[in-house]
Amino acid sequence: MRRLSCTVERFPIAGSFTISRGSKTEAVVVVATIASGGHSGRGECVPYARYGETVEGVVAAIEAMTTFVESGGDRHALRAAMPAGAARNALDCALIDLEAKSLGLSAAALLNLPPPKPVTTAFTLSLGTPESMRQAARAAAERPLLKIKLGGEGDRDRLFAVREGAPASRIIVDANEGWTLETFAPMMAACLEAGVALIEQPLPAGADDGLAGLPRPVPICADESAHTSAEIPRLAARYDAVNVKLDKTGGLTEALAMVDAAHAAGLQVMVGCMVATSLAMAPALLAAQGAAFTDLDGPLLLARDRTPGLVYVGSLAHPPEPDLWG
Repeated sequence: MRRLSCTVERFPIAGSFTISRGSKTEAVVVVATIASGGHSGRGECVPYARYGETVEGVVAAIEAMTTFVESGGDRHALRAAMPAGAARNALDCALIDLEAKSLGLSAAALLNLPPPKPVTTAFTLSLGTPESMRQAARAAAERPLLKIKLGGEGDRDRLFAVREGAPASRIIVDANEGWTLETFAPMMAACLEAGVALIEQPLPAGADDGLAGLPRPVPICADESAHTSAEIPRLAARYDAVNVKLDKTGGLTEALAMVDAAHAAGLQVMVGCMVATSLAMAPALLAAQGAAFTDLDGPLLLARDRTPGLVYVGSLAHPPEPDLWG
């Protein structure tokens, strides 16, 4: 007999984490646990206000699936039973974890995937003054891939401050919907000059139609505009890449479908995350195998991670041990 439980956990962030929409000092995560036959499967999600989610709402959505889960509902039926989002992500990952442990398989083997290998993750620098971002870049200059948060007036100065602080690192710029059609061209030129590898979500999700007709000498990646595989045909005319996050897709099952759809449409794939613990990163590592860009640095931004957690050697994230997930 299955039993579903749900908990809310809080993990302090090292310092604070700032994007164009605000700052936070802790990661609030929701964990779904499904126990059956002496095994337990877990999945972690991050409710995100940008998508209309709250902690209370996500907990309620998970608990509303108690009958579905405890009567034997599987991850395939879950995709039809719940909308994409954080709540479905926690349940999907918990169901995969439980099934793998019950069968004595790795999650990769369960999903007919090759054994995962370590991946190089981006390391994120919060939005700040040019000088604070220069200092942060200097402190992280040995990392091969940096992701920098921009999104407003002064972005050009911030960008070149980071480039000065970390001259050898590849850079992803994440504007978090903070640019406009008027600022897009000069910022694209600045990104080209600074040798930026990718620009994430420069325009608001509801105002990105104009990207279809604009030159893109630096590839553009959809984030807030990209949630599930159903959106890939529309995105392919506007973007060069998509950021696949399990909290948006509603779990690893849909994330893998989205990765396949993106590749079929000729789009590059970035696998990203919210600020969360290793339990949220572990399933995303399976989706990140073969991705052009990986941004699974959530635990690196925390003052403390859960135990056991993923092993990070510099920016190299190693696959999880079964005690964590999968």
